[in-house]
Order: sequence, then structure tokens, then C-alpha cells
Amino acid sequence: MGIAAEAHNVKILGSGTEIIVLAHGFGTDQSVWKHFVPYLVDDYRVILYDNMGAGTTNPDYFDFEHHSSLEGYASDLLAILEELHVESCIFVGHSVSAMIGSIASISRPDLFTKLIMVGASPRYLNDVDYYGGFEQEDLNQLFDAMSANYKAWCYGFAPLAVGGDMDSVAVQEFSRTLFNMRPDIALIVSRTIFQSDMRQILSLVTVPCHIIQAEKDMAVPVMISEYLHQHLGAESIVEVMATDGHLPQLSSPDIVIPVLLKHIHLDIEARR
Repeated sequence: MGIAAEAHNVKILGSGTEIIVLAHGFGTDQSVWKHFVPYLVDDYRVILYDNMGAGTTNPDYFDFEHHSSLEGYASDLLAILEELHVESCIFVGHSVSAMIGSIASISRPDLFTKLIMVGASPRYLNDVDYYGGFEQEDLNQLFDAMSANYKAWCYGFAPLAVGGDMDSVAVQEFSRTLFNMRPDIALIVSRTIFQSDMRQILSLVTVPCHIIQAEKDMAVPVMISEYLHQHLGAESIVEVMATDGHLPQLSSPDIVIPVLLKHIHLDIEARR
């Protein structure tokens, strides 16, 4: 396995000819897909990897300059696909990884047959005629709390993000992966994500997009899914699930898995 694949803890499972890449969001790692993977391995070759900065990655590989923009993560993804000689894949990106996959697809559309976006947002900050869900003051308070006491912040943020109490298995799992991140890296990553604005690149995406959104998500208002649908340059489809929280693949796998499988099989270009 090559340098990029090794650094990102790449795992390849299954034996199908078609490739599915599963990419996680902030505060998690590839284990966030554990409920979903068993449904794929009989029919697909599944590639899992950890974004740099995840608690499972070597912090020495985290480049504070390279990883201060989502373009840096997109180049990491392309390096992994190149090392693994992937010629085409279905990319399933959760949260920030949906935007990372979008950026990667603009420079190499040939590598992606479709993008499946779960809980995606092009911008988290409110703007004129745009509701991202957060004011700058909200984000400043979040960053200050992370800096002051990272462990306490993790235990407060996890139930809010997942949509449950601390007794929930999904909340405990997210708390674990969140707490595994090195605090200074977690702060940089969260700033990079929450201060990002990818609205200007949406029209450049040409790969078919499947936008999957939880009905209630503290990080991504439900109307963002329609914003993406209207502004993506590619053919797109939206499905809003009757789930609560930003990590529905952990908290509501019984609802999410059938939806994901449906969109993996669905050819929206053939429906025109």
C-alpha cells in the first residue's frame, strides 16, 4: 500500500467489480460506517479511509497549512484513489466529506460515477439571502469552548450533534472518536470546516449528486439540501429522511441504510 493510503488507514473490503468509497465527517473516523459496510461487501469493493486529523491518524502527518482548506483534503482523496489505481467509483461523503468529494470531482470527474452527499453543507455561516444555521458569534463561542476545555466541550457537543443523551450508544461512539482527536488539530479542523464557503464551486460539479439530509440536524438546516439541489451544476436529487441528528448512519441505521442502498442503485440521469 502506498504512502497516502497508509497514512489515511485505508481499508479495502469486499470483492465486487464496482468500487464504493466511504468518507467520514468531522470528529469521526471510518468506523462511523460500521453499520453500513456489511450491506455492501457482497456486491462491491469498499474503500474506507480516515481524513487526516482524525484520532486514528498519526498527528505528525497533519500539515497545518495543507489541511487549512478543504482543497487540501480533496488532494489527499485524489492521491489515495491514484495510489489504489481506482478508475471509477461511487463516492459517499458524510458532512464535510461531501464537499471534499465535490472539489475532487471538479478536477477529476472521470473518477466519480456519482456523489452521494449525507448531511452536506456548502457554508455553515449565515449570509445575505442564505441561511447556513450559524452566526459568527456562535462559531466563536464554539471555538473558545474547544480551546478552554476540549474534553468538556466534546461531552457537551456530542449529544447536540447526534441528537440524543449521553446514554445513547451513538452519542457515546461519537464522543469517543471526537475525544480521540488531538485538541489543537480538532480546533484547526473545525475552523477550516465551519468557516468554509464552497457555494462558488457548486456550479462546477458535473457528476450526478444524490443529496441525503436528516429532517432535523443541528449542523445543517434542512433547507440546505434544496439549496444544493438548485445550485449544483450536475443532475441532482434530494431525499430528506425522518431522522434526528447529524450522524444518522450511527443513530438511525435502520432508516439510513435502505436510503443509501437505494441511491447507490439509482441512476438519476437515466430518469430524465
